[in-house]
Amino acid sequence: MKFAVLDFETTGTQSVGEIIQVGLAIIEEDLSISRVYGSFVKPAAPIPPFITGLTGITDSDVENAPELEEMMMELVPLLDDVVLVGHNVSFDFHFLQSALDRCGYLPFQGRILDTIDFLKICFPSLTTYQLGAVTSQFGLTHERPHQADSDAHATALVLLKCLEELYSLPLLTIQRLSELFTESDGDMGWYFDGLLREREMETFQPEGDLTFYRQLALKIGDWNELALPRADSHENPLEHLSFTDYMSEVTKRLKETLPHYESREAQEIMFGEVMKALEEEKHLLIEAGTGTGKSLGYLLPAIYQSVLTDQKVMVSTHTINLQDQLRERDIPLLTQVVPFPFKAAIFKGRGHYLCLRKFEHKINRRDFISPREDIITSAQMIVWLTQTESGDDEELNMGNRGGDFWETVASDTDSCLGRSCPWFRKCFYHRAKHEASIADVVITNHSKLFADVKAGHQLLPAYEHLVIDEAHHLEDVAGKHLGMHMKHFTVVHTLSRLFKDSRNGQLPTLRQQLQSAGSEQASEWSLIIDRIYSDLITVKETWDTLSEKLFGLLPERSDAGAGEAGQLVMRLLPGNKPKNWEELSTLESGMITTLSDALRSGERMLNEMRDQEGQSSSDSLITDIGGLFKDLAAIRDNVRFFMGLNDENVVYWLEANGNYRSKSLQLYAVPVDVSSQLKELFFDKKKSIVLTSATLSVDKSFQFMIDNLGLNEAAENGRLMTALLPSPFHYREQALLVIPRDFPSVKGSVGDARFVDTLVQSLAEAAVTTRGRMMVLFTSYRMLRQVYDPLKEALSSQEITVLGQGIEGGSRSKLIRRFQDSNASVLLGTSSFWEGVDIPGEALTCLAIVRLPFQPPNHPLAEAKSELLQAQKKNPFMKLSVPQAVIRFKQGFGRLVRTAQDKGIVIVYDTRVIESYYGKYFLYSLPGPKMEHMLTDQMVPRIAEWLEEGGVS
Repeated sequence: MKFAVLDFETTGTQSVGEIIQVGLAIIEEDLSISRVYGSFVKPAAPIPPFITGLTGITDSDVENAPELEEMMMELVPLLDDVVLVGHNVSFDFHFLQSALDRCGYLPFQGRILDTIDFLKICFPSLTTYQLGAVTSQFGLTHERPHQADSDAHATALVLLKCLEELYSLPLLTIQRLSELFTESDGDMGWYFDGLLREREMETFQPEGDLTFYRQLALKIGDWNELALPRADSHENPLEHLSFTDYMSEVTKRLKETLPHYESREAQEIMFGEVMKALEEEKHLLIEAGTGTGKSLGYLLPAIYQSVLTDQKVMVSTHTINLQDQLRERDIPLLTQVVPFPFKAAIFKGRGHYLCLRKFEHKINRRDFISPREDIITSAQMIVWLTQTESGDDEELNMGNRGGDFWETVASDTDSCLGRSCPWFRKCFYHRAKHEASIADVVITNHSKLFADVKAGHQLLPAYEHLVIDEAHHLEDVAGKHLGMHMKHFTVVHTLSRLFKDSRNGQLPTLRQQLQSAGSEQASEWSLIIDRIYSDLITVKETWDTLSEKLFGLLPERSDAGAGEAGQLVMRLLPGNKPKNWEELSTLESGMITTLSDALRSGERMLNEMRDQEGQSSSDSLITDIGGLFKDLAAIRDNVRFFMGLNDENVVYWLEANGNYRSKSLQLYAVPVDVSSQLKELFFDKKKSIVLTSATLSVDKSFQFMIDNLGLNEAAENGRLMTALLPSPFHYREQALLVIPRDFPSVKGSVGDARFVDTLVQSLAEAAVTTRGRMMVLFTSYRMLRQVYDPLKEALSSQEITVLGQGIEGGSRSKLIRRFQDSNASVLLGTSSFWEGVDIPGEALTCLAIVRLPFQPPNHPLAEAKSELLQAQKKNPFMKLSVPQAVIRFKQGFGRLVRTAQDKGIVIVYDTRVIESYYGKYFLYSLPGPKMEHMLTDQMVPRIAEWLEEGGVS
């Protein structure tokens, strides 16, 4: 088998582009690269500037290059009797076929393989399959990315790396892969068939230390064999070791492990404060700015406390990202520096873990909705099982359709067979649960924390000490979980998993099994299933109509969605229902009645089936259907609660996206004030809770958080400690904050022409001075759109790219990666960019804040909270709007300086920070950057001067 790895550089897309360069690498049967052929090709028209920017190929490079016909005379003989390979091969293949056709050759008839498919299967955890990123991750030489000969050579090296990986997999895994691809179109089936035959001839088979069970090769054994962290020692390692001695031993080891480690005053204070709170059973609010090292700041005392007292400490983060960062970065480090064995376990929501029973069932039955994507995803997972110890979906890069696939194989409570499942001892969810039960410290997230409270503490192991990181999100998460939030799509999705049409879905599958049974009982059940079908169709139709009518209540286009694209929002008031609410209630009660009937007869039928012996082949199917019935019952209760609109302490509202209309509808019902519930569920019940974040104080006071989180009583009883840690950075030298005092002001979320023109001009001048490397934060998506086009135009001649959130397409992380990878760019972002974005170093030099980040006062939750404060004779603006905006403003500011070496400039275009009576709260809450205000036209010269001084003035 000889491979020819092909790459073309072209002037555009498949339909209109021309070839300007070709690269071809030949891989011989002994897997050596025997030659790399490369040539420029002369196109008929000039090369567009964008392509020159991407590839570095200019018109002068191709001026004297061979014509297409000449190049093809050299290329065609090299394609004789080879397997054609490319990175995203369909692009290159299309150009090859049209070039062969134009030059009078027969079309290429050989086999075709794509390295992206190989990468997905062999390395399912790679974060990106982009060629440049993959070669650097593998440490392969790739001298000139986006030049065809270099790309072809790099792609050949990537292919060899994949083949090497396939040869290291056990034979069983190769058999499963070969089986998967047997009926697929494309040449992967042919390749795996050949590989399997070749591997079966070998006498020695690599098995590694894998477990083989039910025709799958797994990295893990049985979870009940996991040892306790200190099983072999009888005494407590901390019996004679004070916290001070423990910390000095840890510090010594940290310095040995990390050459750059230095003790930071803020972190030292944090160790002491957290330890004191845990020891004295008090609650603690502790603000630790960027660079404090707050993860270690709470983990080291948590480990000490837990091991000393033999009581678990629970740690909760807001984002899964931070949870993964603790697992990948902080815990391995702590394992090296803590002077005794301990265990820290990560425990996520159940839907993050693969259910092996569902996965086995799915691939054995080839239960694929979109076969090409689903077969690749299944192949990824078969290989991933030989690598993963956690079965956590965050490890997988599944591509766009992967989310739908994952939902059908994720673990969930309602379809779990528990101990009677053949996979029970290998189960990833039960492994995680067991690890959490034997761990000293358990790291979970806010969502799981509240799900556990709602489930009567059935999900997490018992704990008395809790650390809440990213605690400024606690109130929001509490509202969502203690209230209700439901999407239109969730209902549709659950219904279609049960019954999509007469052939697809769990019920049709069950009906097919019953038909093959052929008993009298089976035909009775088939009739019941047919009746349920028609009920489910009615429910779906009614739900669609109800969603349409609810969407119809939303006002046409407003900017209430705090800056995300196209969000529409509408609050519903219990005392003042919309005028056609009766009609909607009638629809809803009809839907609920039909759904209840279907669920009743369905449940009865499943119970009869469970009672019958010998139903083993459909056991797991019956369990899954039962689980979906439970989901529908929960949906029914939520719809009933929402449409009831009868709780004065709850805020009800609708949200949807103008572009996707009723399909994007979301229903919210959130308690106005969660402080009493937080107090009752957490602060009264737990011995000690530590809340930390970079932004908890407003104007150096914690009162806003104390009020909103229900900590007043703890404060009065002396059970609450607070600490504001000094910043580890020299902000006066590292950050300059400038305010153009004569800048035009703005009313509402849209700028007038004068404001937009002045802003675009000022941003463009600043961006030229800082060579891009600039992030601009908006509070409204409409204003971002107003600025995007004119700014792009103003900077195009300077070769500075402008990237806009929601305009470029792609996720937040893709935008950030593009921003970091490009030499000079300006990134425009709205609400989700104000926090959690980490761009250290040179990539970000300038941060522009267009408006102070006040939440739109007409957002339902903000509105209801304001009404509540007014009723208490308090000023909602000063008690709610300003503190919320200050915390957001501090989060935004925190994007800029991420390390002790970072230098940067913040421009605040909103003159309210110096003109209004409340502006001082924003500026006083910052960690002490150098602040200057000046006329707009003096600003850019000042920025240039400060950058030249190296930031030290």
